[in-house]
Amino acid sequence: MTGPRLLFIGGTGVISSACAQQAVEGGFDLFILNRGNDSPRPAPPEARVLIADIRDIPSVTRALAGLDFDVVVEFLAFTPDHVRADLDLFRGRIGQYVFISSASAYQTPPARLPVVESTPLRNPFWKYSRDKIACEDLLVRSYREDGFPVTIVRPSHTYDRTMVPLHGGWTMIDRMRRGAPIVVHGDGTSPWTLTHNVDFARAFVGLLGESGAVGDSFHITSDEALTWDQIARILGVAAGVEPRIVHVPSDAVALVDPDWGASLLGDKAHTMVFDNTKIKRLVPGWTAVVPFRHGAHEIVEWHDADPGRRTVDMRLEATLDQLVKAFGSDGFTH
Repeated sequence: MTGPRLLFIGGTGVISSACAQQAVEGGFDLFILNRGNDSPRPAPPEARVLIADIRDIPSVTRALAGLDFDVVVEFLAFTPDHVRADLDLFRGRIGQYVFISSASAYQTPPARLPVVESTPLRNPFWKYSRDKIACEDLLVRSYREDGFPVTIVRPSHTYDRTMVPLHGGWTMIDRMRRGAPIVVHGDGTSPWTLTHNVDFARAFVGLLGESGAVGDSFHITSDEALTWDQIARILGVAAGVEPRIVHVPSDAVALVDPDWGASLLGDKAHTMVFDNTKIKRLVPGWTAVVPFRHGAHEIVEWHDADPGRRTVDMRLEATLDQLVKAFGSDGFTH
């Protein structure tokens, strides 16, 4: 006898891969729909992979022909048009639709901490976040007007062993090991929340098929808050070095690298800590248990195991050198 039938749109990303593994371990009959591209996070062997591009509706219709699902989880919707396509596909056919939003949709900067699910949604700095808010608005309206069974989940900064949670990824670790200064935005003291993907997945799977989650929203994060200087130094310990840190105002970063600047001003430059009472109430016994000092060692060990994983972004190298030259000195490098 199989468990509830579950469809992941996506399934090999940082968040979705851990959720897929947790779902099959939890007894779900898991289908994964994606383009079938190579990924460092392969689908669990128990899952059935359906090959289609979610943006190509005819190919999706063919891939899903004759299949029904109790729960659909959408990891790859980023605009209201993506959500409208899902509404056309799944309205009246499923018991729960789980939309992966973003904690960056919360009021930025937050007026009060910790952030709770009723914190207003507003981000004037980052289009990515505004698009996620627009997706949420559409889904909430569909729930209120038509009873579409949506659950909204807002991850914050979730990582796995493949992902260095500093801008530029491995480039920053490479600079640490070469003795070159790295850039940390602001003064490095704003608290930030990093969540291991396995911790996220254990709570997330508890929402699947849960009637009490329909029509509601949840964030899932660690309770550990670290400053950005602490994050950099923990990564340095894992890499066997003491990083040289140059602090650069986020506005200055935005002037030389608008994409990096948008992710700072729209998210990471602000203190973000979360109250996880709501998810803990619905998923009894859950709490995040992986400290970043453990995750940092996983990250460095995974990259060190294969030279092909240690990619250095030369364009970013030039940007970092420019910022260090403008803002770094013996008095400001720590």
